[in-house]
Amino acid sequence: MTTPLHRGLRHLALRVTNLPRSRRFYEALLGMKVVWEPDPDNVYFSSGADNLALHQIAKDELAAYQPPKNQLLDHVGVILATPQAVDQMYEEVVRQIEPLGGTIVKLPKQHRDGSYSFYFSDPDGNIIQALYEPMISQLKWEVTSDR
Repeated sequence: MTTPLHRGLRHLALRVTNLPRSRRFYEALLGMKVVWEPDPDNVYFSSGADNLALHQIAKDELAAYQPPKNQLLDHVGVILATPQAVDQMYEEVVRQIEPLGGTIVKLPKQHRDGSYSFYFSDPDGNIIQALYEPMISQLKWEVTSDR
């Protein structure tokens, strides 16, 4: 296929061990807005150009749930407009992350390809990279205001 039919990887669904805690984390640190909450075990967010679903692990599974020792998904990322925006987000995350149940994984770092980022984890250990990437960061995103 020479031209992709899709419009990018803009949907992610995560299973979580404590939906209210994870909801607070993604609302506070990534500014995600709820677009649909079909029931108490599922919530769908958007930043305007993407979709994040959080699904509560079912009660009958939760008692026996063992977090993987090594997750197959290395990390997910959010794109920031500038290296300064990465630093600004880092300061905000550091200020808020502990009571929300996450941790800083890697400090801000300049990469060989010109990108700049830091990593933090959500309450379930999913790693998020806050990334300035010279090519992607300059793209114009179609963002809707009516989330």
